[in-house]
Amino acid sequence: MKSNDEELQTLTPDTRLAGTTALVTGSTSGIGEAIVRVLAASGAEVVVSGRDASRAASVVRAVTEAGGRAHAVVGDLGGSPAEVRRVAAEAEAALGGRVDVLVNNAGIYPAGATADLSDAELDAVLATNVRAPHLLVAALAPAMAERGRGSIVNVGSWMARVGVPFGAAYTGSKAALEQMTRTWSAEFGPHGVGVTTVAPGATSTPGNADSADVLTAMTAGTVAGRPVRPVDVAFAVRWLVSGEAAFVHGSTVDVDGGIAATRLS
Repeated sequence: MKSNDEELQTLTPDTRLAGTTALVTGSTSGIGEAIVRVLAASGAEVVVSGRDASRAASVVRAVTEAGGRAHAVVGDLGGSPAEVRRVAAEAEAALGGRVDVLVNNAGIYPAGATADLSDAELDAVLATNVRAPHLLVAALAPAMAERGRGSIVNVGSWMARVGVPFGAAYTGSKAALEQMTRTWSAEFGPHGVGVTTVAPGATSTPGNADSADVLTAMTAGTVAGRPVRPVDVAFAVRWLVSGEAAFVHGSTVDVDGGIAATRLS
């Protein structure tokens, strides 16, 4: 099996998303980067969004060198509501005044004990993982509904529906995002906007590279037998924003190697 990087380097270009524009938050590395590169390989014009300008520029360069179209919008989604709305407005402007696809991927994940989480860390989790997606949907979904088409994909987590002895704020924020998916689907779905969640399992990303042994142990007993690659999540997102998933509304698609649904022993 190819590594995540090998898979991204050998994507086969196609036109299934030609004419589509997309904003992917938290896309300067990891799952978000894989999503923008997969969407761009299928013809979408994408906005790479994150806090680090140099990392955003690097992802834009990777997309353009592969023949795609990409722009960078730098901003902190854990900042003020005005900052989040600025990111939405700049992305819309960069994409010619229209965002067809919003992928709410940006998130932070403190994983300690409840009593050890500081007030500042709790505020940051709620701001980035819950408030920012809400603000972005409020800013962009009404125009999608007015046009009669659009897609919103929220990146959740397998831990939103199982009990684990750590990371209550993080897992609670992802459960909240799943519920917002269902509500937004009821609110915007009748107007042509598909709203779904993808829930990755234990995923190997640059952000958790120092926990590679832990991820290997966590996934050894799953059906897949390995950690999720970011590109695995990206392929699911591409399907959800394509016409092939037009009848999927309010659902959560697990991309977790079976970690939440199965037990082998």
